[in-house]
Amino acid sequence: MPSDRISLDRLLGEIHACRLCEAQLPLGPRPVLRASGSARLLIVGQAPGTKVHASGVPWDDASGRRLREWLQIDTDTFYDAARVAIVPMGFCYPGKGASGDLPPRRECRDTWHPRLLPLLGGVELTLLVGQYAQAGFLRARRKSTLGETVRAWRDYLPQYLPLPHPSPRNVGWFKANPWFEGEVLPALRERVRTLL
Repeated sequence: MPSDRISLDRLLGEIHACRLCEAQLPLGPRPVLRASGSARLLIVGQAPGTKVHASGVPWDDASGRRLREWLQIDTDTFYDAARVAIVPMGFCYPGKGASGDLPPRRECRDTWHPRLLPLLGGVELTLLVGQYAQAGFLRARRKSTLGETVRAWRDYLPQYLPLPHPSPRNVGWFKANPWFEGEVLPALRERVRTLL
């Protein structure tokens, strides 16, 4: 077994055993992610919701169904870590805020991302799903709003493709921005077909 595979497996074990912010997590720690050095597509979201926390399966909710529909890939492909890595900004459910879930905690991004992401050497495209992923990866390159960032999707290729969050709460945004379905989704699907 190659040493990078051993080190990735060891690191994933450390991440799954992580208790860094246990005292701040209302449901306790349960890191939810999937990764492999051979994955060509990386999906970066925000953090698990309560349903994903309960199942331990990333994107195991209505948002995940819409995301798989956007990508036009089946469940088996989506959850094949050898092809698709799923590494959110925060690995554990952060708790409920005034208008939805709290933002992802910084511990994962600060502690684990710098060690994990370099081991994902096969990644050719990273999908930045939602504002937290876009802020974490694009930093000063992102636009002033999520909509502007997504509209400028071509500016971030071939490395990144920013997407809105596929949450049912965002249906109004999808209806108000028909260019997303008309322009972004066909390009996304073509790129994903090529990679997978």
